[in-house]
Amino acid sequence: MAFGREQYGLARYFLTSLHSASAVNYRHQVLRDLQDADVRTAVEKYARSMDAMRQCLAQAGKLRYMYQRQRWFLDAVDIYCRATSAFAERCQQLEPRSAGLLSLRGYLDGYTRSGEFKQTVNEARDLMARLAEVRYCVHIRGSKVRVTRYAEEEDYGADVQKTFAKFKQGGVKDYRIQFRTLADMDHVEAQILELVAKLYPGIFRELSDFCQRHDRYVDETLRTFDREVQFYLAYLDYIRPMKSAGLKFCYPAVSAVSKHVDAEDAFDIALASKLASDGMAVVCNSFQLGGPERAIVVTGPNQGGKTTFARMFGQLHYLASLGLPVPGNSARLFLPDRIFTHFEKEENLQNLRGKLEDELIRIHDVLRDATGSSIVVMNESFASTTLEDASFLGSEILRRLTQEGLLCVYVTFIDELASLNEACVSMVAAIVPDNPAERTFKVVRKPADGLAYAAAIAEKYGLTAKRLKERIAA
Repeated sequence: MAFGREQYGLARYFLTSLHSASAVNYRHQVLRDLQDADVRTAVEKYARSMDAMRQCLAQAGKLRYMYQRQRWFLDAVDIYCRATSAFAERCQQLEPRSAGLLSLRGYLDGYTRSGEFKQTVNEARDLMARLAEVRYCVHIRGSKVRVTRYAEEEDYGADVQKTFAKFKQGGVKDYRIQFRTLADMDHVEAQILELVAKLYPGIFRELSDFCQRHDRYVDETLRTFDREVQFYLAYLDYIRPMKSAGLKFCYPAVSAVSKHVDAEDAFDIALASKLASDGMAVVCNSFQLGGPERAIVVTGPNQGGKTTFARMFGQLHYLASLGLPVPGNSARLFLPDRIFTHFEKEENLQNLRGKLEDELIRIHDVLRDATGSSIVVMNESFASTTLEDASFLGSEILRRLTQEGLLCVYVTFIDELASLNEACVSMVAAIVPDNPAERTFKVVRKPADGLAYAAAIAEKYGLTAKRLKERIAA
């Protein structure tokens, strides 16, 4: 999501969940403001200027010669001052509704009116103007270079152009030498600049003094805003192609207390991003948990969308905890303290543990750390053991999870787990009624049909009716 914004270090924002509804609603309001074209344009223009400022500072840090570094620094300060003043003025013309941007507008107004900021602006502009007025002549004779003040000497370039103007014959090849555009100077240019500084010691002394006094010129509040607003913009940019493809996103109602959760026409955002870019359709699913219900037990055939549904459930709650719009028409979600996942992993030859042992150790860690305010997503756990053992382990774990009262999605081939207790809700990956081999990728709320595990085993060992007929015919 943060591709192209690596310089902002946004990982910390995407990895830090919120745990209060008020904090989530604060971000919702900011996002709604940023979806206004005028607000977003103003913010992005300021961000581009701040990026240009950072590029100047970065370039200054790479240069070898003091006066050149100082001039790049002065350019950075000038960009910052002009951009901040323009942004403050533009914000006064906008009408944001979020507490965040309203607070920023007030802060900007006070900051740009402050004596310290005004002094920085005036000093930077005065220095820029005075440096632009520095004129000098370079006299080159053999290997000797002499620098003098410009004394209104005649411009021979104009005379040369005038003399040869009569020979001009339309478009011809340009033989003029192009100067280098490299940022860094060579040693000859640096020595010339040193001589110019001796000719105009006052202005260059003021430049050095300015750089020392304003080494921390960027306001920390604005620096923080410039970085944090990219978190919002990055997500809005990420979901834009999906919205253009017709997929819906909503601002969920959230609670850190109520575990009555539901979502309408939701989808796996990672899968949808890929499918939408390829022009393919995305299947949406819904769910609801109310009363004593806490765990969704998902059964059904392979490749029917069970794992995608489990990921979707976790994604919805995680995105909601970041204060971001979630995929779906509507949603009411819980703010967990943590989200735990238990998906099948390949055996790790380094730890010398078998697959079942590794799974048991990982789920033990989950059960140890999870609380009643956590969410657990388990996907086809214990598939490496026997049906009897998988049923026993799954029953014990589900009882433990539901006793804690936490929310859970448990994807399994064991249909009996779907009716373990009143906290468990059965959902099944549906198939086309007339063609059981065709998946709809819809996961619907209904009792497990008792055939999912048998069908999976038959398919695994080539014992389906189709495969048996092929063998007999052969």
